Amino acid sequence: MRTVRGFGRAWDRVSLYLPVILMGLLALGTYWLARNTPTFAPAAAQRAPVHEPDYFLRGFSVKAFDPAGRMKSEIRGVEARHYPDTDTMEVDEPRIRSVNARGALIVATAKKAISNGDASQVQLIGNAVVTREAPADNPAPRLEIRGDFLHVFVEEERVRSHQPVVLKRGNDVFEGDSLAFDNLERVLELKGRVRGTLQPNRGTAP
Repeated sequence: MRTVRGFGRAWDRVSLYLPVILMGLLALGTYWLARNTPTFAPAAAQRAPVHEPDYFLRGFSVKAFDPAGRMKSEIRGVEARHYPDTDTMEVDEPRIRSVNARGALIVATAKKAISNGDASQVQLIGNAVVTREAPADNPAPRLEIRGDFLHVFVEEERVRSHQPVVLKRGNDVFEGDSLAFDNLERVLELKGRVRGTLQPNRGTAP
């Protein structure tokens, strides 16, 4: 009986400290889990886009047609490179032909061209030339614009340049340090050192 009573007294003493012991074990378990649970490193920062081509075209020709099946434009080049970070296309030795709504043929050439994603704007760089040939039923004179840089807005039929240009309209020649030409509005603006040479029409006295 004494042994049973002694055991009961011992158990009573232990039971008094049991909540404290359990709390200590729980704290130790929590600490162990915190130390040994693997942590996930933060996701690596997204790589900044770089100006590198994602595809090439060589010796290519691309044509676009209107709903009636008539060709609207054609671009040829030795090589083209597409850059996804700017959604631009660089073309070496481009030759661009387009026909506007009035049937006039427009041809553009250069050493290099840079086009935006939908080809609505084309920058011609190096020995750039843009010519407009009037349709057969239109007596408008041939127009030619030359410069080292020409920015062509295709749909709007505008040409701009912040560098010197030479413009020929029929036999007349104009030069300027910059150009803003709007074919739809029939507006030509030359700035800087502007010079012009007007040739008399054939059949008229000089």
